[in-house]
Amino acid sequence: MRSLQKNLCNNDPDQVLYETMFVWNEFLTRGIRKHLKNTLWTVALVYGFFKQTTLSVSGRDLKLTLIARRSRHYAGTRVANDVETEQIVFEDVSDGLPTQITSIVQNRGSIPLFWSQETSRLNIKPDIILSKKDQNYEATRLHFENLVERYGNPIIILNLIKTQEKKPRESILRQEFAHVIDFINKDMSEETCLRFLHWDLHKHFRSQATNVLVLLGKVAAYALTLTGSFYCRVTSTMRPDECTAWPFSE
Repeated sequence: MRSLQKNLCNNDPDQVLYETMFVWNEFLTRGIRKHLKNTLWTVALVYGFFKQTTLSVSGRDLKLTLIARRSRHYAGTRVANDVETEQIVFEDVSDGLPTQITSIVQNRGSIPLFWSQETSRLNIKPDIILSKKDQNYEATRLHFENLVERYGNPIIILNLIKTQEKKPRESILRQEFAHVIDFINKDMSEETCLRFLHWDLHKHFRSQATNVLVLLGKVAAYALTLTGSFYCRVTSTMRPDECTAWPFSE
């Protein structure tokens, strides 16, 4: 329910702090946790994905862990969902703690605009209805302010929806989203402005001449160069100030 960085940099390691965004029974357990002033008698239920595997790189065995946490606040099927995905890598040692551990976190969410689709059994691709009730895009602005509060700057947006369609559907959202980002960035400094990347995933998947993983790797390298990755040397007497964010290099 909490990222590696939040766990290792917790100033009170004896107290398990609930990440209320990703704990689906947070409300049901709130009363007993407040009464007992601890979390020892409750179990946090997280809806998501977990996978761990061993990789061999240059003769060294590494553990690769992938964790996806789905927000309980945005539990829609398509129009509203928010998933935090964390990749953790550390050396696989036979005994004791790994000496070095690193992680990166990314967020996957729906386009933060007011839009909807009418469900229909006869139409598998219902029209996308774009609402214009938020003329100043305050909700979108608040969404990105929340991301900055949770993850810090810079915020890098990778937009994967279609560029061109015979009948405009997703491309309507794409154009409006690009307009919104330009609108918000007018009031932002160069350091805090939103980095917006367009990449038509569907188009590249259909092209046999395109190596999609290579292109996505370049996008990931660009993002990590800007944000860095969390790195920590783990010891039995580790202090929070021994954790840091390191620049990424290929």
